[in-house]
This record gives sequence, structure tokens and C-alpha cells, in this order.
Amino acid sequence: MHDNRLPEKLYLEDLWVGQEFHSREHALDAEQIIAFATQFDPQPFHIDPEAAEQTFFQGLAASGWHTMSITMKLLVDCLPLAQGLIGAGGEVAWPRPTRPGDILRVKSTVVDILPSRSRPDRGIVLAHSLTLNQADEVLQDFKAKLLVFRKGS
Repeated sequence: MHDNRLPEKLYLEDLWVGQEFHSREHALDAEQIIAFATQFDPQPFHIDPEAAEQTFFQGLAASGWHTMSITMKLLVDCLPLAQGLIGAGGEVAWPRPTRPGDILRVKSTVVDILPSRSRPDRGIVLAHSLTLNQADEVLQDFKAKLLVFRKGS
């Protein structure tokens, strides 16, 4: 049985397979979608609600990178790894578009813990994070390899 009270900063020893982390919520509106896309992904389906109606998305949709950015912010808040969230690779899918009015939250699960054989001060944690909307629909499916350090490192 694991103690569900988490320390302020998490180390490799604090994590276990099956452990879940749940984020707070982030409400998304059209203004945020357009502002992000105007700067980073200026395509009609992300920046022009009228033009977006005639596209594959049939309406304004957030950039997948915007969804990923919000996911990252929410993960930083709910998964306080001692030396930060340091990615070592991953895989992402966006099974449905993120829309204005969606309220995003992230559920992240520790899938595996792989202590390093050559660097005993660290390991790789495989985490599976789902970004969900208010209807519990999966907007993003993210599998990440995270570099996590041991206590005293």
C-alpha cells in the first residue's frame, strides 16, 4: 500500500507503476486559440472562425501544439518532479480537435520506471498522459519518457 500524500518535490523513489496524477482545469476560448495560432501555427482552421467552417475541422480548432502547451503547463503543476519535467522522447496523438469552450484537464499515469544502469542517480519514467475535455473525451494522448532523478542527486 502506498501513501497517497505526496512530498512537495518528487524523486524516482517517490513514484510507482500505476500512480496517477490529476491536473487542475484550463478553460479555453476562441481568443486564446487565435492568439496562439497567430504566433505559432497560422493556418485558417486555427485563426479564422469563418474560414475554418470550410476546412477538415468544420470550425475553429486549437493547434495540436497549443493543446500540448496547455498540457505541459498542467503537468508542471500536478507532477512536481524535483528537477523539473525533462523529456527524453515521446509520442503524441490528437484523436479529436480541441475547440473553443473546452475545459482541459490532464490525467497522467506512471506506466514504467526504468532505473539507469550506467547513471545510478537517475532513471526514465514512462508516463501516459491523456488530455480530456469537460465531456471526458480524449483530445490528446501523450506517451512520454521523463528523466527523473533520485534523492541526493
